[in-house]
Amino acid sequence: MRNPIPAVNRRRHSRQDRGVGLIEILIAVLVLSIGFLGMAALLARSLTNNNSAMARTQTVVAAYSILDAMRADRNSALAGGYDTTATYSLDASGNPQCALEPALAGLAAAQVQQWCLGTGGGSPDGLAALGPGAIGTIACSANGDCTVTVTFDDSRATAGSATQALTTKTKL
Repeated sequence: MRNPIPAVNRRRHSRQDRGVGLIEILIAVLVLSIGFLGMAALLARSLTNNNSAMARTQTVVAAYSILDAMRADRNSALAGGYDTTATYSLDASGNPQCALEPALAGLAAAQVQQWCLGTGGGSPDGLAALGPGAIGTIACSANGDCTVTVTFDDSRATAGSATQALTTKTKL
């Protein structure tokens, strides 16, 4: 049986089909590239949310750490010896500093300063873990009701306000 398409037409079809495979490959690369970009965006969003969650966890740890210190010095805490607002910041040279308003005295002053500046270990803790601008407010009543409010900058969060606050209320 003879081929119904003449030899001249067969050559013409093969010339026209030569670039089709290359176009298919280019389209496949484009689709894969878009998929990889989507995966990279998801990874970036995931890292952002994890950083925000870590900051919130550090805030809870910071609040509980000062409350534990206050429980160890309960009489001073009940007398208002810990009632202050601590603001963590960095000076012009990049050294950490903590401002207490009003200023405290004695053991309470030392413990709140340590809470604000961190212990200086391998990883930061206290307000220092939350970065410059972190504020911790401590208020206790004579009957033992204490409130610790920690405010920090969570600008890495994907939704909501950049300034976040955590309030912890407990009875000493």
